Amino acid sequence: MDRPAPAARNAVWLTTASCSMDDFRALVERKTTSADYPLAEAIERNVPIYDALKIEQAAAHRDDAMRYMAEWHRILLDGPGIVVFRGAIRDAALIDAVSGVLRQIIDEERAATGGKGDHFAKAGTNARVWNSHEKLCMRAPDLFARYAANDVVDLVSRAWLGPLYQITCQVNLVYPGGKAQVPHRDYHMGFQQEAQLQDYPVTVHRLSPALTLQGGISHCDMTVESGATKFLPYSQAYVPGYFATLLPEFRAYFEEHFVQLPLRKGDALFFNPALFHAAGSNVTTDVERLANLMQIGSGYGRSIEIVDRARMTKHIYPTMLAMTAAGHLSGRAVETLIAATAEGYPFPCNLDLDSPLSGMAPPSQQDILRQALQERWDPARLDAAIDAYENRRTSH
Repeated sequence: MDRPAPAARNAVWLTTASCSMDDFRALVERKTTSADYPLAEAIERNVPIYDALKIEQAAAHRDDAMRYMAEWHRILLDGPGIVVFRGAIRDAALIDAVSGVLRQIIDEERAATGGKGDHFAKAGTNARVWNSHEKLCMRAPDLFARYAANDVVDLVSRAWLGPLYQITCQVNLVYPGGKAQVPHRDYHMGFQQEAQLQDYPVTVHRLSPALTLQGGISHCDMTVESGATKFLPYSQAYVPGYFATLLPEFRAYFEEHFVQLPLRKGDALFFNPALFHAAGSNVTTDVERLANLMQIGSGYGRSIEIVDRARMTKHIYPTMLAMTAAGHLSGRAVETLIAATAEGYPFPCNLDLDSPLSGMAPPSQQDILRQALQERWDPARLDAAIDAYENRRTSH
C-alpha cells in the first residue's frame, strides 16, 4: 500500500511545523469597524463593546435578542474573538456583597490549607476559589440568585453554545506584584501538551473552541496597571494555534501586538477559548485584582450512556495483570484495552483536591491503570487508587 504524501498527512495531522508566521499575521492584522458589528456601542482597540442595559431590554423580544446573538457569534467565530459588556451587573452593592462572600471563602480555604498556588501562579501571588459557582450558591443563595440571573451571561452563552449550557466559575484574586502569564489558549485543548495535541485530527482542533465559552465578571475597577487581561484579536481563528502558542516567535509577536481593555466593576467580557490571551502583571501597590472567571460548557459534551468505568477498571484489572504476566496481553493490545475500559479524560474534576500544580491536568483513570500494570500493583492497591480518584470527583 502506498504511503500518503506529506501534504495529505499535514492536512489532517498538525504539528509545530504547520505554523506559519506569515499566515498568522495575515489573519490577525485586521481592523474591526462599526460596520462589521452595527449593534455595538463602540469599537475599542479592535474589540466590540456593548451596553448591557440595551441587551437586557432586547432579551424580552426574541427577534431583537437573536440579532444580538448572531452578531456575537460572528465575533467569536471568525471576528475579533472577544466581546465586552459594559455594566453587565450595575448593582454595585450586589457585586460588593458577592465579593465579600468570596473573600471570606478565600480566607477560610487559606487557613485550612496554608495557601497554595495553581497551574498559573505561585503561592502567594494570587488566590483561587475553585468552583465558586457552587460555593456561592451554597453559602449565600439569596446573593447567588440575584447574581446568576443575568441576561448578558445567558444570551452570550446561547449565542456560542446554544441552550443547555453549563456554567463553572473560578475566582481569581491577583495581589500587587502578581506576574503576567505567558500567552496561551484555554480548555479543552489548551490544557494539553504538544505530544497529545499531535494525536488529534484537525477537525478536533477546530471543534475544541466550540465546546466552551470563556469569560469573566470584573469585581473591581480593573486597570491596565492592575493587569487587565491581554488579548490578540482574531487569533482564535488560526487553526494550528494550539501549537503556535508554544513557539517563541508567536509568543514574542503576541507581546508586541496584544490589546488590553480596562474594565469597570460590574463589566463582563467573553471570548473564544482559542483566542491567544494572558493575564497582565499587577504593577500596582494597592490594587487586589478580583474577577470571577467563567468557563461555560456545551451541553453536548456527554456520552449517550452512563458507563461505570471505575467499576469496570477494578473488575478487569486482575485479569489484565494475569494476562500480561503470562504474555497473553502485550504491546498495543494493552493500550487498546486500557482505552476501552478506563476513563481517559481527567475532567471534570474537583480542582480543590486535584489542582494540577505541574502541567495542566491531573492524572486520569487510564493513567492510574497504566501505572498499576507497569508497576504490577496488587488488585487491592489499584482498587484503593480508583476509589480515591472517584472520591476526588465530588464537590464539597
